Amino acid sequence: MSRRGAGVSFCFIAAFLFATRYICAAIFGSNVSSWSSGLYNSMLGYIGNGLNTFAVISLIVGIIYLIASEFIEKDNDNDKELESIEINDNERGE
Repeated sequence: MSRRGAGVSFCFIAAFLFATRYICAAIFGSNVSSWSSGLYNSMLGYIGNGLNTFAVISLIVGIIYLIASEFIEKDNDNDKELESIEINDNERGE
């Protein structure tokens, strides 16, 4: 898997973990007869902040991979261009 693919995968994992926290709170309170924002916030409190922490870590890692893939790709393109110039010069006898 390329760095770009890994970065996108980590960003997808971050989005999945972020959404999972809210879905878990909704499932946790699915048997409640009346809803309020205070009740939903307390359900989110029962879920905890672990999913958000992992989501933020995954998002940061994904962004780092995406940025790294752009810089490494530019370096590889420059190297390939230099190699092709050197090959052309050698074929001409320069």
